[in-house]
Amino acid sequence: MPNHNSSPPVWLFDLDNTLHDASHAIFPAISANMNTYIARVLSDGVNAVTQAQVDAARLGYWKRYGATLLGMMRHHGVLAADFLRETHDIGDLRLMMRAETGLGRLLLRLPGRKILLTNAPTDYSSQVVHHLGLGRHFAHHIAIEQMHVHGQLRPKPSKLMLQRVLRRHGVDARDCILVEDTLANLKSAKQLGLRTVWVTGYLRRGERSTLAAARPKMLIHPNYVDVKVKSVRQLPKQLHRLIQH
Repeated sequence: MPNHNSSPPVWLFDLDNTLHDASHAIFPAISANMNTYIARVLSDGVNAVTQAQVDAARLGYWKRYGATLLGMMRHHGVLAADFLRETHDIGDLRLMMRAETGLGRLLLRLPGRKILLTNAPTDYSSQVVHHLGLGRHFAHHIAIEQMHVHGQLRPKPSKLMLQRVLRRHGVDARDCILVEDTLANLKSAKQLGLRTVWVTGYLRRGERSTLAAARPKMLIHPNYVDVKVKSVRQLPKQLHRLIQH
């Protein structure tokens, strides 16, 4: 019988706050656009929409569905393409991006195929990958528009979507490694049998304090995280913990 563990891994890489610092300027710009969009949708044309109402919708839907977009679609009839286009219309990305050097060399050092798996839209994520100079390192680029299952949009942390990705690319969950900054996405992946890497270097202070207040141990090392790193550049040193023979 073939040795199952001899197969090289398949890496699923998140994009924002995993391969670059989206919290620096990009996320604030997208968040501002999202607030404007949500306020317009919630408005009845008579009463002013408060920031508290906007925040409740944006954060409430994100917590409930894993993506604000899903809540806006299900409860307000918003079209995904319209929402994604307007919220990601943030100007020249090159002026807003921050990233470490040597990411291409890092990816070359990791054995196996790499697939980009991002809840961001195709146009935006393609531009970011281009500016990072990483396009040639990814065998596939899966953005939110490709995350439909049975006609329904199922972005991360959807297990159904992850299972579909694995089937479509002929990958056993045990041979797959998800590299992410978002704990909910890592938890879903671990439940399916994937190995998980939590990238923490770009977490904002507010996110850190919220995690610590909710569950102090979560900030140390959740049990569904196999490897915790500040930067993806630390991955080569952690290979022995991710690739078992």
